[in-house]
Amino acid sequence: MRRTLESLPGMAEVLRLRTGGAYAVDSPSLAMALMAGPSLAGEWSAVVGAPDFGLEAAANFGLDLDRTVVVPRPGEHWLSVTAGLIEVASVVLVKPPTAPTEQQAERLRARLRQKDAALICWGSWPRCEATMSIIESSWLGLGNGYGHLSGRQVVVTLTEGGRTRRVPLWLPGPDLTVAPRVLPHIPLVAAQAG
Repeated sequence: MRRTLESLPGMAEVLRLRTGGAYAVDSPSLAMALMAGPSLAGEWSAVVGAPDFGLEAAANFGLDLDRTVVVPRPGEHWLSVTAGLIEVASVVLVKPPTAPTEQQAERLRARLRQKDAALICWGSWPRCEATMSIIESSWLGLGNGYGHLSGRQVVVTLTEGGRTRRVPLWLPGPDLTVAPRVLPHIPLVAAQAG
């Protein structure tokens, strides 16, 4: 039986992870935001093959590092390491060194269903439940040579079930939370002839 994992309030409106499923992201920030909800709810997490995954930034999103297993360089053993960590973690992030084959994806998909876990792939994944990509990004807070980063505005495309939608988000916002970003309404002005 599949269950829906907890998510950050801002991510609940975008995508909720379900056990037994694999999800693809193109950004560590998206992975962190997806992993933080289950982690805050007490679930174990794992990170495989991502030595450049920022653990401090992940902790700021809400990932509990005391319940996170990290294997930064599994090399050619990434598949067996990931399969092993699915045994103990509810959410596993993997960044494969090469594109996974259909057979590798199916092997892990069976393990996810059996062990009640979800997989997030930093990269592409065959026949995944959903794919999230950042298509626009801008930071707030920096001036010409002064200031500090205070928030990041992004637009994410979410492809799920053959449908794609665009979602504006704070990732994170000035208050360090992930939240939907309301775009200003710009009225259309009719062009005048002639």
